[in-house]
Amino acid sequence: MKFLASTSDAAPLGAFEEHVLLAVIRSGDEAYGMHVRRELEAVTGRDVTIGSVYVTLDRLEAKGLATSHRTPDETNSRRVFTVSAGGARALAATRAMRDRLWDGVELRRLLRNA
Repeated sequence: MKFLASTSDAAPLGAFEEHVLLAVIRSGDEAYGMHVRRELEAVTGRDVTIGSVYVTLDRLEAKGLATSHRTPDETNSRRVFTVSAGGARALAATRAMRDRLWDGVELRRLLRNA
């Protein structure tokens, strides 16, 4: 068995952390909590609570994987998130690990027997 070194020393992201970071990237300049939630629901087809999104965004920011800033609009100020360079590295490492796990997995036979 061949061992492939990780592209990051950080622990891999949890599935929801990965989903939230990807939704932040997909949301671009509109990456505030509710928009991230809507993006997650649209892409995954699953209900997501706004609380779980904000808790995860706060945790990702505390880990240095995301950053946020307030929009200057005084009447409708929003906290907008971006993925940091560390967050991008964590996403790449998580994807590489997932791809290694999938390498050589053949589901057709299992699906035929289901």
